[in-house]
Amino acid sequence: MKMDALVSTEWLAGEIGAPDLRIVDATLVLPEAGRDPAAEFEAEHIPGAVYFNLAELRDTNDPLPSMLPPAEKFASRMQALGLGDGSRIVVYDNSPWKTAARAWWMLKIFGSHDVAILDGGLPKWKAEGRALESGKPSVRHRHFTVWQDETAARTKADLLANLGHEVNEVVDARSSSRFTGEEPETRADVASGHIPGSKNLPYSRLFNADGTWKQGDALRAAFTDAGVNLDKPMITTCGSGITAAVVLFGAHLLGKTDVGLYDGSWSEWGADPATPKATGAA
Repeated sequence: MKMDALVSTEWLAGEIGAPDLRIVDATLVLPEAGRDPAAEFEAEHIPGAVYFNLAELRDTNDPLPSMLPPAEKFASRMQALGLGDGSRIVVYDNSPWKTAARAWWMLKIFGSHDVAILDGGLPKWKAEGRALESGKPSVRHRHFTVWQDETAARTKADLLANLGHEVNEVVDARSSSRFTGEEPETRADVASGHIPGSKNLPYSRLFNADGTWKQGDALRAAFTDAGVNLDKPMITTCGSGITAAVVLFGAHLLGKTDVGLYDGSWSEWGADPATPKATGAA
């Protein structure tokens, strides 16, 4: 039976051990956080989980920080993790960036059909006193048939074409201070501000106080309160394509299928002297 896109800790606890179930830890943090997600995974993880290394699973030949890897690289990594055709995959994280959403998006783009996010992630699982294990998992390589949804990742050219027409609603997941330009960017070569015409929906507004996802009317209100027209096709953006996936997944929970993600995001747009930039509120 196909999973819901968002599954509960209770549901997962009841499914652990199912032969087609694969569990993935997709925790990613900033280097300055002083954390080592791979070491944290080895110290404790949900039983049966494998570590999805988002920091490495990117196009390492691209100077931008988080561009999608080539399809062949992705397939090779998935096979090595035992994630194959026919797997039901549940992704979780222990990151303030809610990075499971980026892994969910990548898996869907490259051909996984049945992928879910664990609501509340590792913090909720641990708070409930559920089982954990340590060490490196032993996995059996499985065949991963890769294909790439070319419509899901958007480019700078797509965003430039949208300027002045706003056929697509562009939604920026960064904090309001970065969106307005009040907070300078940390990289010296990246300007402050936002893409003209975009709306600002900081990704943190999509979650309840306990780290679970808002749903239904509360989730819809987060979008509409930010001035987002949910009837229009959407492109999500952020600093480097990570939290843009959080907003994309939130829109998915509301039933939207016409959503793309600008993979280069502000790291690309803000570094290009030729792109127009806006400051202040949307």
